[in-house]
Amino acid sequence: MRTPRLVERVHADLRRHLRAGDLAVDATLGNGHDAACLVQCVGPTGRVWGFDVQERALSATRERLGDVPGFAAVQADHARMDEHLPKDVRGRLRAVVFNLGWLPGGDHTLTTRTASTLAAVEVALAWLAPDGVLSCLAYRGHPGGQQEARAVDARLAASAGRLTRVAPEGTREPAPLWLWFERSRDHPPR
Repeated sequence: MRTPRLVERVHADLRRHLRAGDLAVDATLGNGHDAACLVQCVGPTGRVWGFDVQERALSATRERLGDVPGFAAVQADHARMDEHLPKDVRGRLRAVVFNLGWLPGGDHTLTTRTASTLAAVEVALAWLAPDGVLSCLAYRGHPGGQQEARAVDARLAASAGRLTRVAPEGTREPAPLWLWFERSRDHPPR
C-alpha cells in the first residue's frame, strides 16, 4: 500500500476542516493544486484568494481552475495579503495554506524567503478565524529553506493553538516538513 504524499494529506485535512461558504487563502499559488482543493471545499458560496509573485504561477492556476466564481488570483508577495483581502474578512479565514520553496517546473533561483514568509504568517495569524487552520508545507532543499522552515515552526509554536509537525521518514534529506496549526477557539485573532 502506497503512503500518501504530504500534499495529499494536507488536502485530506483541508477537506475535513472546510465547509461550503468558508473563506480561505492560498498564500503561494504555485501550479494551483492547493487553490483547486480550497475552491472545491468552499464551493460556490465560499471565497478563495490566491497569491503569488510569479505571473507563471497565476497563469498555471487560471489554466487549472478556469473561471471559478469566488476565486481571485493576486500577483503580490504573500507578506502583503492584508493589502488585497477585503477588510471584513479579517478574523474570518478558516484556512491559509503555504507551500514554501520554488515553483515546480519554474526557476529554482526564485524561492520563498524567510523574512517575507514570516511576515505572511503574521498576516495569516491575524486574519485566521478562532477555529481556523494554517497549513505550511516547507520544502527545505533550497538555500535558506531549512532556516525558513525552522522560523515558521518557531512562530507557530509560540501561537495559541495546536501545532502538529510531520516529516516523512525514509526520504532524501532534507525532507519536506508539514506544519498544521489549529488556532484555539479560546484565543481569537488579535
